[in-house]
Amino acid sequence: MVSVRGAWALFGAFLLFWLVLEMVNHGGGTILLGIVGVFAPDLTFFIGPPGEHEPGQLTRRRVPSYNLVHRPIAPVLWLVVCVVLPDPPGTALFTLGLAWLLHISLDRALGYGLRTADGWQR
Repeated sequence: MVSVRGAWALFGAFLLFWLVLEMVNHGGGTILLGIVGVFAPDLTFFIGPPGEHEPGQLTRRRVPSYNLVHRPIAPVLWLVVCVVLPDPPGTALFTLGLAWLLHISLDRALGYGLRTADGWQR
């Protein structure tokens, strides 16, 4: 039986394959947006004013933005919107959504999830 983390890892492997396929097939801006999409969600560590926190804890003011971009529903809705957009922006933005979802699935596979209101891992 596959654990939840194992399922996220399998989903991440699938998304990685699909992301690379999209970047190879379409090239250009899709490569840049694919790379940005993998790393951009963690930029929320820096959004909002700094505050008191302990090692491993996210400041309370940064938790809402972090949790917002680390929920799978956000990139899934993004992907749905991109399907109806015309090419080429639809394809490039679709790649960004795949990369964003890949980031979330890899976080979950490694044991990282959403944060509590106090900034700790759930």
